[in-house]
Amino acid sequence: MSDKKSVLITGVLGGIGSQLARTFNENNYRVVGLDLIDEPSPYCEKFIKFDLNRYCADADYKQEMEAVLNKEVPELFVLINNAAVQMLGSLSEVTIQDWNQTLNVNVTGPLMLSQLFLDRLELSQGSIINIASIHHQLTKRRFIAYATSKSALVGLTKALSVDLQGRVRVNSISPAAIDTQMLREGFNNDESKVKMLNELHPSQRIGKPQEVSQLALLLAEDKLGFINGANLNIDGGISNVLKDLD
Repeated sequence: MSDKKSVLITGVLGGIGSQLARTFNENNYRVVGLDLIDEPSPYCEKFIKFDLNRYCADADYKQEMEAVLNKEVPELFVLINNAAVQMLGSLSEVTIQDWNQTLNVNVTGPLMLSQLFLDRLELSQGSIINIASIHHQLTKRRFIAYATSKSALVGLTKALSVDLQGRVRVNSISPAAIDTQMLREGFNNDESKVKMLNELHPSQRIGKPQEVSQLALLLAEDKLGFINGANLNIDGGISNVLKDLD
């Protein structure tokens, strides 16, 4: 067995996921990364190609992947449920397929992985960290599925913290706009719109992936062990502002 504590991160190749992997790797964690795309991260000691939606919907795939995870992750100190999908659509546009996939990846997957790793997390006196979103509280048009899923993830965080009392801590982080390639692509890489977004925040800038990962590292460590069942906003003060780019 390794002397390093182990962390498992879903969605490890995304903007926030890759920074989570880097931060935990640099702090002497064994990083196990899961992602839908098969492009191993340089910060992962072990990378596993993993379809979270299929894991929730396909019993045979679930059994197959649990055998892999049980072999590759014999012990675990932190589970970070970071993977997410964001499918936009107004009420008349949302399909049941998009709705189910969003809930599978953003809520049901975290539940099922928490079930799978519960005994290992309890043995290590570890914790679960769910990466939620400002959309759990404040949202925009066409974010029906995504906002609902993130509200549910925060609710799951609070319920699990009570259900697992004395066994495993559970917290969530709700970032607002974080400077990732995905965010910039959402604005068609229009720097003028990114500048406007910066200026909307009382901090006068959007967040950095490393700020989310540093907060996750703090939540994972025993020094802040009394934080349990919390949802921590990391939003530059935008949740106090009554205006948007729309």
